[in-house]
Amino acid sequence: MSTPAQPIAVIDFETTGMSPGQGARATEVAIVLVDRDGRAVDRFQSLMKTGAWIPPFITQLTGITPAMLETAPPADAVMREAARFVGSAPMVAHNASFDSRFWAAELALAGLPAPHAFACTVLLSRRMYPEAASHQLGRIVAHLGLPRAERAHRALADAEMAAALLGRIQQDLRTRFRIADPGHALLSALQRCARKGMDKLLAQHAAHSLPLPGMAQPPGPAACGTAPDRPLPGGAALARQA
Repeated sequence: MSTPAQPIAVIDFETTGMSPGQGARATEVAIVLVDRDGRAVDRFQSLMKTGAWIPPFITQLTGITPAMLETAPPADAVMREAARFVGSAPMVAHNASFDSRFWAAELALAGLPAPHAFACTVLLSRRMYPEAASHQLGRIVAHLGLPRAERAHRALADAEMAAALLGRIQQDLRTRFRIADPGHALLSALQRCARKGMDKLLAQHAAHSLPLPGMAQPPGPAACGTAPDRPLPGGAALARQA
């Protein structure tokens, strides 16, 4: 009897700035757990009180005010609850270089480790949909005809959109590339693979995947051995969800 596949935790932070290394803190966190078919099965969301100053332009962007955070639970309590919610699930974010830094920094301030592997839907959408004019969250979601949140730049709305994008990427990996189970390990490999090596990587995974109903298994050439993608520019963090 097979065991159920581990869910993936799709996370989004709203923050006071670009980098925890420069003193920025989280103001809100949201996590959507998705199953192997890309369906949302559970959600977590909370504002976070850190005492950090919120620049006016951040309040204008997110709608999160200092008064809202005054009555929010302490950040360390929120992060302990978030860590329990995620458990050992692998994680996904839209611009994971941004959210993973805040995940690690806020967990560290709560005295907790951050061993979770991250995959990035920005990098994955660049691989899967190179024709798209933009890979910012709202724009790539609109390009693919997925539901778009009325209120972007709030953590749960953005996490929901990122989860929908992840589900579409996994669906297209199944239908276009015959990947029976496009799990987190494949997503992590795909985001590191240059586009010219993508077909070889996916063909190898398809060759070692259980066949989908009505589909023959293709032969599997060598895995991607090309150089990884360049890192996201530092200024992309706040623009990632426009």
